[in-house]
Amino acid sequence: MAAKKPTVYEFIPKLGQLRDDVLFGDVWEHPDLSKRDRSLITVAMLAALYRTDERRGPIHRALDNRGRRPELHGMINHR
Repeated sequence: MAAKKPTVYEFIPKLGQLRDDVLFGDVWEHPDLSKRDRSLITVAMLAALYRTDERRGPIHRALDNRGRRPELHGMINHR
């Protein structure tokens, strides 16, 4: 059996630190937008960029941040 490939964050730990400290620490905690709005914007941008493989986590985060399923469906299916 082949050895498991390390994740990008295991391979480059500094990248994980930056993600945690800057993105989820500084950016997501900034009071200009609610976490709900940031989550919905993230899902909308991923849908617009057709990044289907990258949407699962942000969709779950949006639901955790009080986004509603009909809103998410509408954003993803909006043409």
